[in-house]
Amino acid sequence: MAGMSLALAILIANPVILGAKPMPVAGSESAAADIVQGAADAHARMTIDVAIHDIGPYRFLIDTGSQRTVVSTALAGTLGLAQGPQVRVMGIAGIHQVATAQVDSIDIGPRSFYDLTVPLLESGDMGADGILGTDSLQHERVLLDFARNTIRIGNPRDLGGRQGFEIVVQAKQKSGRLILTNATIDGIRVDVVVDTGASGSVGNLALQRALAHKERSRPPLRGTLSSVTGHDLPVELAVAKRLELAGIAVTNVLIAYADAPAFGELKLSKRPAIFLGMRELRAFKRVAIDFSTRKVLLDIGKVD
Repeated sequence: MAGMSLALAILIANPVILGAKPMPVAGSESAAADIVQGAADAHARMTIDVAIHDIGPYRFLIDTGSQRTVVSTALAGTLGLAQGPQVRVMGIAGIHQVATAQVDSIDIGPRSFYDLTVPLLESGDMGADGILGTDSLQHERVLLDFARNTIRIGNPRDLGGRQGFEIVVQAKQKSGRLILTNATIDGIRVDVVVDTGASGSVGNLALQRALAHKERSRPPLRGTLSSVTGHDLPVELAVAKRLELAGIAVTNVLIAYADAPAFGELKLSKRPAIFLGMRELRAFKRVAIDFSTRKVLLDIGKVD
């Protein structure tokens, strides 16, 4: 998220979790899982080091809101990857035609992903050398530990199962993404897409209309949303008081409202929906996203 939206995020109080009592984390993760030290980029997203064709490390963003794994055009040139056919890529700002390349292997610690046809985007637009999307994560758990600043990818059992997680939410899966359907924002029922590739949260126009009568009359704040495809989308900015999910509440939710085509791709344009970004996810101590079981697990222990 760029421009005014980032400036506004600095001025607004951080999200806070209400309404649940933290529980101690029990057990330990198995060494069979991949444990990678994370790094926060300029937009507070988490990146990891990967190897491509046994060469690296290169910095990739784990993006649970992206259906496709992506490599930067510069990295493809460095590695001598042959370009493939043009494909359509859906970014938050729209659909665009981009070139592709064939990747034989991507390695994250001991785990490998093979034979990927990847779209090519500019590293400056992504803020990384590439993106690891849900096409590479369908049988995995992605565990974000904000207290330790680590990312783990592996089998849910190897990563401790449910131990230490107070909240377990069953999700629906659509186009590779997990969607939570039992949430509300300021009393309005909303579908939630967990989006680790976004610095902030993006709401659709249906959510904006539903919440309009709850907000005081005032001129809207406007900003710009930057897509990994290099395109911008105008947004209107507002702060919701409470996001409620499975008996807990996250306060001070900054929402950039936009007529984003990504909602249409998931058939979420007509009812209130939000892509929940890293600003709000960092209110939790840990977040586990299980694509194999279609569950999202939340550890509400306070991050020091």
